[in-house]
Amino acid sequence: MLSTTLFHIGPFNICFWNIVFLAIIFLVAAIMRRIIQNSIRIYMQSANIDLGGRRMVWLRLFSQSVYLVAIYVAILSLKFNNKDITIADFLAFKVIELPNFSLDFRDILVIISVFFGAKIVVNLTKIFISRKFNNSRNRDVAKEYVYVQVAKYIIYVFSIILCFQILEVDITLLLTGSAALLVGVGLGLQDVFKDMFAGVVMLVENNVRVGDIVEIGGHTITSGMSNESMVVKILKINVRTTQIQTREGNVLIIPNNQLTSSPVENWSHGSELTRFSIKVTVEYNSDIELIKKLLIQAATTHPKVKKEQPITVLLTNFGERGLELELYFWADQSWEILFYKSEIRFEIDRLFRHHKITIPYPKRSVHVESANINPLSNPSNL
Repeated sequence: MLSTTLFHIGPFNICFWNIVFLAIIFLVAAIMRRIIQNSIRIYMQSANIDLGGRRMVWLRLFSQSVYLVAIYVAILSLKFNNKDITIADFLAFKVIELPNFSLDFRDILVIISVFFGAKIVVNLTKIFISRKFNNSRNRDVAKEYVYVQVAKYIIYVFSIILCFQILEVDITLLLTGSAALLVGVGLGLQDVFKDMFAGVVMLVENNVRVGDIVEIGGHTITSGMSNESMVVKILKINVRTTQIQTREGNVLIIPNNQLTSSPVENWSHGSELTRFSIKVTVEYNSDIELIKKLLIQAATTHPKVKKEQPITVLLTNFGERGLELELYFWADQSWEILFYKSEIRFEIDRLFRHHKITIPYPKRSVHVESANINPLSNPSNL
């Protein structure tokens, strides 16, 4: 009963025992991969060998090769109830057979081998590029990431072209015959292609790199976000999207087009210093000279403020609630600038309280005027 054919895989008849054997083979392969990976890792750690960089790449490739052996053993296990069928018969079996196109299991295995080989080449390219950048004095992690990404795209594109050549598919005829379909797909996916092209531009121009701290306006973020500008850190640049991290630790995924079609202030490019400001409002009868000294003192005492740069206080406006002043100081374009400004504000509040200087708040006066109303003049009272 358990040997009854349930379905077919190519020329092989598959019964219950075949399914059990296949499950056991791939389960053992997964366990062996984990054992090999952990054993090598424990050995390297005990020998004080660095697991980073190319060693991890070789370890990953070696552990994944277990699945290649598992596939070969799985094909041999199918001979349990198919003794007259050889592996050559299995590889020659036509999965798809059309007048101008055919696909057998041999083609499928070759295509899988091509992409597995492409993955090996990608990892070897990462090792080569990483070694080149490690040997340089000033290692640029962002530029290294760009080279790796571009190399990966080129390798996989050539792998796809090679697969078409193996299958003897004429790419020119394929593109010509599907021109109308490609036009329709292009119109429907124009935003996707726009984001992909923007990703390539970002990688080539290198204006926005991984690890950069940039300030982007609220209109460039998806709806529902704040309209104020945001200071974010670039985590990863993919083909179509970019991963950014906010100061709150949230990771957002935005289309690449939003970083190329809108103004972006890159804090990691150009000068390392930027002039920041803090706005303060005081009452009209306050000692303006004393307030100016206190504001400069609050900024000077902060360790992140550049003392060699000018610290100034400007009277910007005669406002409705009082005198409006603005404190200007120079500091590094730091990810923590929001906290630095908060610490300066705490110091300003402490100094103001010590010198009895008050910050005005909105006040409203309500006047109620009474009127003599004749009850007989109101029809509703009759």
